Amino acid sequence: MKTSIEKTTTGWRLLRGDKPYFVRGAGGAHYLEELVAAGGNSLRTWGADEAGGMLDKCQRLGLTTTLGIWLGHKEHSFRYTDPKAVAGQFEAICGHVARYKDHPALLCWALGNEMENGLDDAETEAMWKHVEQAAQYVHKTDPNHPTMTVVAEISDKKLAQLKTLAPSVDILGVNAYGGAASLPERLKKAGWTKPYILTEFGPLGPWEVSKTEWGAAREATSTEKGKRYAETYAKGVAGQPSCLGSYVFLWDDKLEATPTWFGMFLPKTGEKLAAVDALTQAWTGKPVAKPCPELLSLSSAAEGKSVAPGSMLSATLTLRASGPVRVRWELRRENNTWLTELPGAVGKPFTLPAPTEPGAYRLFVYVRDSGGGAATANFAFQVK
Repeated sequence: MKTSIEKTTTGWRLLRGDKPYFVRGAGGAHYLEELVAAGGNSLRTWGADEAGGMLDKCQRLGLTTTLGIWLGHKEHSFRYTDPKAVAGQFEAICGHVARYKDHPALLCWALGNEMENGLDDAETEAMWKHVEQAAQYVHKTDPNHPTMTVVAEISDKKLAQLKTLAPSVDILGVNAYGGAASLPERLKKAGWTKPYILTEFGPLGPWEVSKTEWGAAREATSTEKGKRYAETYAKGVAGQPSCLGSYVFLWDDKLEATPTWFGMFLPKTGEKLAAVDALTQAWTGKPVAKPCPELLSLSSAAEGKSVAPGSMLSATLTLRASGPVRVRWELRRENNTWLTELPGAVGKPFTLPAPTEPGAYRLFVYVRDSGGGAATANFAFQVK
């Protein structure tokens, strides 16, 4: 089905066929049935290798797909000033477009993800020219689907380079976390006139939060994260005249910084967290029938502190839930090595001896209800 972009009297809108289409999307590879049940309508991928199966599944579920084509990063030793490397990458782009351009689940093409990071001026110019070459090729080969490129946050310089060097890109994709709610205002101030999609948003990243004296990032509770997802969507996406929609990060579980930092579902067991409820309500406009437990506080004298080897640690959890819950505590090293797991209870102090080996640690708590909902929190401490 053809996807097109239409200029309106106030901004922009996306059309799927001849009908307006606002992206209620997520990034991830699992829980797609849950995405549909929550009111989502689209999935974003970061790469196109072996994408046929995912496109087919999305088609069966009634989801569209923004198909990412991965472009090389400096950190992986890719050089945009290397003609041979760029030629090989362009050949791969052509292959992906030819292979998937007629798939009925395809919504648009996303050319790269944050590949501008760390490049010097010469590499940056070469990179944007390569993106322009790819965008021109897509327009010629597949006139039925627009192009997007995805950047890590925005700056005046970055937007000016994109305007000048890659004018054939139709949509700006922005990955933003702490600055996501203010993105519409900042784009307007920078003079950006094309449509945008918020391609990643979620909790504050580990690079945006306060840290302990030994450098451990302080992670928000799942309940606090849910509130941030809701606020970001309300301010950065909903009702914005130049916004075509968003892709929430991450509709899955993922070990990044911690096992719970970005995932919207619990690792291994798959219960939903408050972020899922927040997006469900934003997408459907209706209260969630079975909301996740609300974690009110996790308190401990050891939070952000140094403790003696083998000393007793105590932590107390308070929460609000509509029914009975199960509580589990988990101790990990700061490098995410699992150490032990123990049962607990709400409102009663949980105690365990601190490790005897000096180092940085985290104590996690997981709360699960009987309806597939959960809450989680953790705090860092140091044995010294």
